[in-house]
Amino acid sequence: MAANVRDRLMAQTATVSATVHDGGSLRQQLAHAERDGHFRALGLIAPLLLFLLLSFAVPITMMLSRSVYDPSIANNLPRTLAALQGWDGKAIPDEPVFAALVADLKEAQANNLGPQIGKRMNYEISGIRSEIISSTSAAADLTAPPYKDQMLAASDIWNDTTTWAKIKQAGPAITPFYLLSAFDLQRDDAGSVVAVDPDRAVYVEILARTFLISLTVTVLTLLLGYPVAYMLANSPVWLANILMLLVLIPFWTSLLVRTTAWYVLLQDNGPINNLAHLIGFSAPLKLIFSRAGTIIAMTHIQLPFTLLPIYSVMKGISPSYMRAARSLGGGPVYSFARVYFPLTLPGIGAGCLLTFILSLGYYITPALVGGAADQMVSGIIADALNSENNWGKACALGTVLLAATLVMFYIYNRVVGIDKVKLG
Repeated sequence: MAANVRDRLMAQTATVSATVHDGGSLRQQLAHAERDGHFRALGLIAPLLLFLLLSFAVPITMMLSRSVYDPSIANNLPRTLAALQGWDGKAIPDEPVFAALVADLKEAQANNLGPQIGKRMNYEISGIRSEIISSTSAAADLTAPPYKDQMLAASDIWNDTTTWAKIKQAGPAITPFYLLSAFDLQRDDAGSVVAVDPDRAVYVEILARTFLISLTVTVLTLLLGYPVAYMLANSPVWLANILMLLVLIPFWTSLLVRTTAWYVLLQDNGPINNLAHLIGFSAPLKLIFSRAGTIIAMTHIQLPFTLLPIYSVMKGISPSYMRAARSLGGGPVYSFARVYFPLTLPGIGAGCLLTFILSLGYYITPALVGGAADQMVSGIIADALNSENNWGKACALGTVLLAATLVMFYIYNRVVGIDKVKLG
């Protein structure tokens, strides 16, 4: 009897041990399967992550860096910058500084880098580029010291303490120059941040104009799009389909085609002015090459971007909410303002946020239908890249627009919540 009991206990112990062993193995297999699933999911999204990295993260990082990084002077005038470390800025530097300058300019002339130095210094002192280039050529012909008198004879810019102060300021590769310029600011000879001359103060006005036009377009698209979105969400299916088609057909049309169409419509002898003449206007309305034309064309183009998120939210609002408000004694206007409208705020926020951000970067429409006084920041960025080859200025202005976008996202997240965004 005792032997039988002992055998049963040993068999039960072996069974429990096997169960524990199998359970541990099962957990390991489950963990291994989960890891395999994670790796497979990562493999599936790896192309998208790589695309986003190459097409978005890298360009943004390069733009941010180029807005504060310019080694032109540090690379081309290293001896001069080292010699200027002990200069007090009160008088023209002594012979050792001029000797260092001549050595740097000779090397720059040999490598054809004089125009690069002149271009960078021209941002600091307007019109100095030609003098820098001529001084580079003159320095290459010098054979023996003293160099100070010879360089002073070659150009008057070396007899001005401002030139030396600006060289010293432009020396560090990391510079706030371009970001300050984007806000019409600069550093004086002492290094203090001051406003630029009024005749050079243009960027703050352009930024203000860009934000004003974008805000105006956003408000107009909201005023025009909200009633249409309400009709789409509450009309019979057949009518809603027709209205949606009328909204989407322009949305699917090329931006350039729509802008060109407005270019024709807004002409002094175009259809709109011809109709105005028939109504009784004697002089043609100034629509083309004007702020009004820019806003009209941008509002038409951006209208679906505001309308569709609002419509998406409205479709999710149950009609029973309004019926309940009416049954409790609320009038149509009161019920709409206190019940229906607050429920549409996530859609309004998403649509207005999208329209405002897209409007900040408009280039084709202001360039075609806007006047010279209506160009936006994107046009200035294009000119800086294509005409001036000034990457620092272009990147600084782009950084300002990026910062404005991030501020808008922050405000939306605080007011509405980014988790409530519905775009379609």
